Amino acid sequence: MTLRSPHDVSPEQAAREEELIARVQHSFNSCQDPRLKELMRAVVKHLHAFLREVRLTEEEWNKGIEFLTAVGHLTDDKRQEFILLSDTLGASMQTIGINNEAYGDATEATVFGPFFVEGSPKIEPGGDMSFGAAGEPCWVEGTVSDADGTPIPGAKIEVWEADEDGFYDVQYDDDRVAARAHLFTDADGRYRFWGITPTPYPIPHDGPVGKMLEATGRSPMRASHLHFMVEAAGCRTLVTHIFVRGDELLDSDTVFGVKESLVKNFECRPAGTPTPDGRVIDGTWTEVRFDIVLAPADGRG
Repeated sequence: MTLRSPHDVSPEQAAREEELIARVQHSFNSCQDPRLKELMRAVVKHLHAFLREVRLTEEEWNKGIEFLTAVGHLTDDKRQEFILLSDTLGASMQTIGINNEAYGDATEATVFGPFFVEGSPKIEPGGDMSFGAAGEPCWVEGTVSDADGTPIPGAKIEVWEADEDGFYDVQYDDDRVAARAHLFTDADGRYRFWGITPTPYPIPHDGPVGKMLEATGRSPMRASHLHFMVEAAGCRTLVTHIFVRGDELLDSDTVFGVKESLVKNFECRPAGTPTPDGRVIDGTWTEVRFDIVLAPADGRG
């Protein structure tokens, strides 16, 4: 089918289409919330621009409605298919970029993902956040400081990740809590904990988003990563990951979450290598350092 742009239609047809846009935008003039009015008028403007650019057919419109309906039906308190859709279209990363402007050497943000859960267990410095999740042990350490380089004591760090089989705890049916925890930096702004070495895994692709990826020839795979969310008074909350250098998926992460500054060396240690805290490990383990810099709460480029 040959696509027709708005410039290919007759002046009369173009006028009809533009008149409809004006009427729909005018319908929001009585909105008392200026920001909501701005958002709704912009949605109409850009949605109609898309419809007119691709000359959407009624059959395609119906398919789109069916797709969004399926996304809604699959979304519940444990699975957020709309977040997956936003992630795979790059909308999540674009929104994150807009709301986390570069500020000096502040650590870059990336996607939140659909598997964060409130109320994770607390661990002490050097504790094990895996709670029995399958995977190679990984020692993670670093500091949290502000943009001026001052260490931040008492910063809250949430961490979560998938196990070596590519599943988060909430994807199992047994109500386990594993590979997630929170801890606080010490008086010198330092933190340390045991996790598991990140491995690649697919986003849930048994639903409509997965069908969209398959239909468009895209992979559902995410590059290996470990999630962080860091909060401290007076600072902008940071949501980010660190990625494993050498992972072949770094250039094709399906949610566009990889940033070079977040790619870290996960150093592999042979079996029998002494660990930083004296823990005895039967097998190989890895270690990584991630120093975190928080922008001020009102920080803008």
